Amino acid sequence: MRSIVYEENGPASVLRLVEREPDEPGPGEVRVRVVVSGVNPTDWKSRAGSTRTSSGPSVPNQDGAGVVDAVGPDVSGLAVGDRVWLSMAAFAAPMGGSAQELTVLRAARVHPLPEGVGFDVGASLGVPAITAHRALTVSEGWPERLAPGSLAGATVLVAGGAGAVGHAAIQLARWAGATVIATVSGDEKARLATAAGAHHIVNYREDGAAERIRGIAPDGVDTIVEVAIAQNADLDAAVLKPGGTVAIYAANPGDEYQVDIRALMSLNARLQFVLLYTVPEAAIATAVEDVTEALDALPVGEAAGLPLHRFPLEETAAAHDAVEAGAVGKVLIDVAPGA
Repeated sequence: MRSIVYEENGPASVLRLVEREPDEPGPGEVRVRVVVSGVNPTDWKSRAGSTRTSSGPSVPNQDGAGVVDAVGPDVSGLAVGDRVWLSMAAFAAPMGGSAQELTVLRAARVHPLPEGVGFDVGASLGVPAITAHRALTVSEGWPERLAPGSLAGATVLVAGGAGAVGHAAIQLARWAGATVIATVSGDEKARLATAAGAHHIVNYREDGAAERIRGIAPDGVDTIVEVAIAQNADLDAAVLKPGGTVAIYAANPGDEYQVDIRALMSLNARLQFVLLYTVPEAAIATAVEDVTEALDALPVGEAAGLPLHRFPLEETAAAHDAVEAGAVGKVLIDVAPGA
């Protein structure tokens, strides 16, 4: 089978296309024939060395979608021929990444993909959708599950609504009944966030952004799904409702920021950091169930606000470079026919 492998950290040029024998699934494992592999920032960062936790050969990419090819002992609920989407494929499994034709994974990382839901959607879930679910369920007094109506009456602000996590957060929050405000940097990203389902769009680069958000939500927003806390800290504090939560899943740009202690203390605000790889397994399992239930509300593509950028498997390095360069939308790798 064809597989993308890297044996040392570094630029995308360390990725090599090789032929290797497929692994056999052991107890509790399934083998998946990958159709589409999804690329996230965490994938190039791991390859570059900033987040990698293992040494030796590795196959990149956490997300993907395909068809179950073989089932090991002690697996229930999955059978050969099932269409599936993958999550955290390479986490604690260096050779499990989705940038290869066949991958063997723990059954807990393999989830049903109903007929009628495309492999592109399946490969675009994983890291973005589970992260978005976590960000939307950590507020005090909020439900731990998302379902239609579960966030009715709530107002959610999604920073960076044109990104992959922002896109998923808009879709999931709207599906759950929240009023969704998205902040963007320009007209094109405003168009994408609107297509994703945001009720209101605010350009954070324009003067008066806080006032416009307060005009929509006079009492403040309940939760902020935050991609750039260092850049947006003042805006967040200005529009957050007392008792509200800022769910921080990335720091773009920067690794540090200053906290206005008095402003946030007076709000009884919660700063909740979100990193998928240390989220409790039970919370990930809950997110997977809710995301799977919401699949009809999670389309991808230009018309849905998440443009797709496609690469063949042999150009995985170029796909990684596209994500690192900040491609707007979702970068996908076509691994096998059927995409």
